[in-house]
Order: sequence, then structure tokens, then C-alpha cells
Amino acid sequence: MASKKLSFLLLALLFSGMSAFAQPKNDSGYDVYDTSVITNKRMPQQNEFWNNNYNFPAKPRNMWEIGVSGGAFNISGDVPTVFPTPGFGVHVRKAFGYVFSVRAQYMYGIGKGLSWLASENFQKNTALRDLYSGFDTRSGVPTTTIPGRDAEVVFYNYKNNTQDLSLQGIITLNNIRFHKNKTKFVFYVGGGFGATIYQTKINALNENDNNNTYSALYAQALALQGEYKNRKDILKLLRDGMDDSYETDAQNNGERRPKLGDNTLRFSTSILGGIAYKLSKRINIALENRHTFIKDDLLDGQQWQEHPSGNATTTGNWDSYNYLSLGVNFNLGAKSVEPLWWLNPLDYAYGELNNPRHTKFPKPEFDDADGDGVVDQLDREPNTPAGCPVDTHGVTLDTDGDGVPDCKDKQLITPTECQPVDEDGVGKCPEPECCKNMTAAPASSCPCDYPSITFGGNSSTLSTTAKTMLQAVSATLKANPDCKITLTGYPEASKASQALCQKRLEAAQKHLVETLGISADRVSISCEIGGGDKNTMDVKCQ
Repeated sequence: MASKKLSFLLLALLFSGMSAFAQPKNDSGYDVYDTSVITNKRMPQQNEFWNNNYNFPAKPRNMWEIGVSGGAFNISGDVPTVFPTPGFGVHVRKAFGYVFSVRAQYMYGIGKGLSWLASENFQKNTALRDLYSGFDTRSGVPTTTIPGRDAEVVFYNYKNNTQDLSLQGIITLNNIRFHKNKTKFVFYVGGGFGATIYQTKINALNENDNNNTYSALYAQALALQGEYKNRKDILKLLRDGMDDSYETDAQNNGERRPKLGDNTLRFSTSILGGIAYKLSKRINIALENRHTFIKDDLLDGQQWQEHPSGNATTTGNWDSYNYLSLGVNFNLGAKSVEPLWWLNPLDYAYGELNNPRHTKFPKPEFDDADGDGVVDQLDREPNTPAGCPVDTHGVTLDTDGDGVPDCKDKQLITPTECQPVDEDGVGKCPEPECCKNMTAAPASSCPCDYPSITFGGNSSTLSTTAKTMLQAVSATLKANPDCKITLTGYPEASKASQALCQKRLEAAQKHLVETLGISADRVSISCEIGGGDKNTMDVKCQ
């Protein structure tokens, strides 16, 4: 129960620490083109990447992490642990890739234990055997006659000081993400090996009179146990009656054990898991649990398992210790990206797919086999004859729709009733039935059947079609030298529209006079506001 309470407390501290800091900027990692984060050793690879000779950019220089932590340290052994007991740790960590990193950690912990169950067969424990004389369980007679040290039972207790130095490999579980650039949380697991030194003491003598043991106190506690009192009452009695001296060395393997000073030295292995939360690019906090195993059964000073028969044997199980901690970590390093376990290695690949900078695409080439100005991919008539004007789809223009393209049509506008036409686009108009027997009207001295000319948008430039139509007008005028025409436009009421109309009429007039050889006095111009389509010019006879 105490362990669960401590876990809840550390979780509360973790989330309160999150709210105490400003939210971090979740940027997109680093720029693969930033040479300041590439070491000289890796620049050849980076150059190959820039020159498109190698697909992968060089790994950037990344920061070191140092951290401090504090939390609960407890020993898993033969004597129940007393909570809470403190622990402290410092570490330095370096990434070797986006998933794997190595950490060196120093940890110091203080563990305590106190059993609420009485133990009769304690003579196998050399530390207690030298202090207490036991009783023969059948006769109730003390095995020795040392005054004040006769004890029918003892209640095991200990205080342990442990230090270790370990090297750990850590694997990050969630920084490779396919649908999100980065995360503020990182989950990790790991394991390692190292060296552990520890010293264990027991509290067996009264601080004021170290010749006086706790025999009488143990007898009172045994009486409570006999009255079926719960362990809370027994533990309170023991704590109130005992001091905090822990003056006596607990059982150990004596001179046979590897030692460092007065401490027992053991090889150790550990496993760990944790979650880190980023406060900024250089600071994060981590909640971690680490469990360490050593080949020793005396971390708590007790290795004997008691049996009702009165015999005592070793338990055969090694002790271990646990460190549940909350830590603050700092990232150090100039001209370096943050530690790689915080970066998503897919960031560069996805960025290149979305906005290519490294990929080289060939220069686009658009073929136009028939040279009509419309690329082959969009050309609906890929074999347009040379010199023939086409529409936006590459199809040869046929203004009158008689089946003969304008570039070969000698009668550019053939009325529908005069079609079909011959191979030159010239039609033959049938004589109306009503007019077959009528006296032919005298021919008009000046023909008035002229085409309309259309301009596009706000342009005043004559299109190829417009010039072709004006050429037909010129031919009619040359065949009738006494005829005159008026070029008429229909602007809107605005000055801009009237000015555009004037430019268009002057352009058509100039083309007839200067290019097609029509006398200037035979061609006049006129803008009539609102008389028709503003982009159309009519040719009227005078």
C-alpha cells in the first residue's frame, strides 16, 4: 500500500511540473542542409548527399544529456521494507542513433526494513547470535545465561546504504512516428550492468546503554502478536521503543566477500523503463523505475528461512533493489541538434516528399510535332498543315463550317444555304423558287454584304481571322471602285470603351488603306454607343 501511495505522489509531482513550465515549441527537428551541425568526419558523406551521389544525409551532431533525480529506494529481500526511504541519482547520456543511446548513472539509496512477525530461529544469523541468546523451543530454557540478552524471539530490522555505478543501454520506443512530426512524450526501456557497494546495519542495542538489548521490547511485541493485534500496532510499539542508532554490523560473508573499504562489493545488472516529457529544447522531466539485481542475499542482513521444526535454511533467493524516481534532465552542446531520441528520423523523408529540395527533376520538354503552337499532349489534330491557323485545341479553323479549313478556303464565309462547297470552299447558292420568274432587280451599284469582325477582350490588334475578312472586304471594294464603306463599332457609354472602339476602327482602317491599298476617302469610321456588341465591328456600305 505504501508503494502505491508513493507512486501516486510521484505522478502528481510529474504533472504539476508540466504545468509549471511554458509549453515547448514543437519545431520540425533540424535542417539537413545546415553544415554547422555536421562534424568534419561526416562531411564527406554530406557532400555526397548534396551532389546526389548518396541518398542519405549525414547524422548531425547531437547534444549530451545530464540529469539529476530523486525518489524512493527500497530493497526486495527477506525483511519487509519500511517506506518511504530516499534515493538519489545523477547520469550522463549520449545518443548513438535515433533509437539507441547509452547512459552512465550513479545512484545512492538508503533502505530500511522492519518485520512485524516474531522470529524464533535466529541463531543462524551470526550478527544476532552474538547479541542474543535463544531459548530451547521445547523446554523454554535459555541456551546461554547472558543477563539482559535472553530473548525468546527477535524482530528483524536493518538499515542499508547502497551505491552503484552502472552503464545502461536505452531504447526509445515512440520517436519514429508516421503521422506526426514529433511528440512531447518519449517512452523508453533499457538495461545495463555495473558495480554495487553496500553496507547493512541492524538496530540491536539501546543507544543509551549499548549493553542493553531490545529483549524486553520484543517480548511486549510478541504478547501483542499473541493477542491477535494487527501489524500496525506491533510496528508502532517497535518504532516507539527503538532508537535510530543501527549500531551493529549485519551478517555478511566476512573476509570472503569482495570489499571496497567497509562495504561489500558486487557485480550488478539492472532493467529500467520510463517516460520523459519535454519542457523545452534543452529541458525535460522524466518518471522512471529501475530494478537492480545482485548475486547476494544479504542486502537486508538476513538470508535464513525459518521452519516450524526449529531448523533454519537459506532461502536460495538473491536480494534486489528498486529505485522509483522523478528527474530533471538538461541537454548540453553548442552547434548541435537536440538528443536524437527526441527527433523523428522520418522528418527529412516526409519533408522531401512534400517540398522537394534535394531531388532533381528533368527540365520539362513539350513537343509540338506539327508546329501549330499547341503541344502534342493537348493537340486534337496532331498533323495540322503548315501555316494553317488553329484553335486552342490545335484544330484547323473553319470559320464558315463548310469543311474546308480557312487556310484553303477561297470563300471564307459561305452561307449555309450555299453549301456544300467545292474543294476550294466555294459554294453555289440556289435560286429561290419565288424569284425564278421575276424580273431581276437592277444590280446594286455597291454591295452591302460584308462580314462582321470580332475583337478579343480589350485588344485593339487585328487577329489573323480579322485580317482575312478585311482582305475579302478589300477585294469587294476593288471590284466596285465607286463604292465606299463605313467601319462601325458599338462601345459602351464609358470613355475607356469609346477610346478602345476608336483604336479598333483606326486599326482596321489603316490595314485597308496602307496594307490592302484602298483609298482613304472610301473608308470612314464611326462609334455608335450601345448599338451592338462592344467587341464587334460591322462593315456598312455608304
